[in-house]
Amino acid sequence: MTAQNEAIVQGQLDAYNAKDIDTFMAFWAEDAQVFAHPDTLLANGAAEIRARHVLRFQEPNLFGRLVQRMAVGNTVVDREVVTRMFPEGPGRVDVIGIYEVRDGRIAKAWFVMGEPVLDPRG
Repeated sequence: MTAQNEAIVQGQLDAYNAKDIDTFMAFWAEDAQVFAHPDTLLANGAAEIRARHVLRFQEPNLFGRLVQRMAVGNTVVDREVVTRMFPEGPGRVDVIGIYEVRDGRIAKAWFVMGEPVLDPRG
């Protein structure tokens, strides 16, 4: 079961990197919730998750690079470096994503965000 849960989280990461909103959403439960760790609700339900990511997927440099993954039971934890466009300009941010997988879909996710590091201006 752990390998299946890891595959679900990898599938949503692949769809995120492809900016494929329909495939991305197929990995999320209809009543899924997304939090800034530990308990700040960012999105409640698939419609809110979709709306957040439709905007995010417009960023031309968006990419999540997996650094490390571990899983125990229905919990998958990823460490990623996400390249994206911040209000101050392009850069990267360290992210820890904690995913709870239930019935073959992501039911809850918590994200711990580092401080953005902007690209040097050229």
